[in-house]
Amino acid sequence: MTTSHLQFPLTLRMKLIALAPQFFVVDANQKPVAYIRQKLFKLKEAINVFTDETQKDVLYTIAADRIIDFSARYNFKKYDGLALGSVKRHGMRSLWRAQYDVYVGERVAFTVSEESVATRFFDNVFSQIPVLGAISGYLFQPTYIVKRDTGEEVMRLSKQAALWEGIFKMELLGSLTHAEQESLMLSLFMTVLLERQRG
Repeated sequence: MTTSHLQFPLTLRMKLIALAPQFFVVDANQKPVAYIRQKLFKLKEAINVFTDETQKDVLYTIAADRIIDFSARYNFKKYDGLALGSVKRHGMRSLWRAQYDVYVGERVAFTVSEESVATRFFDNVFSQIPVLGAISGYLFQPTYIVKRDTGEEVMRLSKQAALWEGIFKMELLGSLTHAEQESLMLSLFMTVLLERQRG
């Protein structure tokens, strides 16, 4: 399976009760697009994106340029070594509202921004409360918007109501090349993983 013809919207399902974060990604026709299993206890982030959960074929690799911190940059490559771009968190500016820059080479071509600070706050608070925490996934759904450097909105990632798993819907809003779709898909994968780690 390749990602040569991505059929949006994509659905990301993340197991919440698992030792290592895992994503199962399907397209609009429920066909597998990607499977991600994050390795545990690695000081430098390294993630392989497989075609499916058999983990036989690697589609992409995601590697941090340093030990994880606010300034880490995550570089994307295809299975053949072709660089697709990278994503980097906005550091201190991301403490209240998640914001990431997506690079093509050394140029910031897109930004990923969380729409609502209030949604993040209440989702985090309720998720820590016994009993109520179990239903926080139904009450609060963070949404992330991807914009070009021109301001055009091209993609949206929104959390869906769910109890025992994290479900995210990735929608195409504007015109993107296939390489841009791949780079933004990987950027949003990392956004979800990093935001999950920070709470």
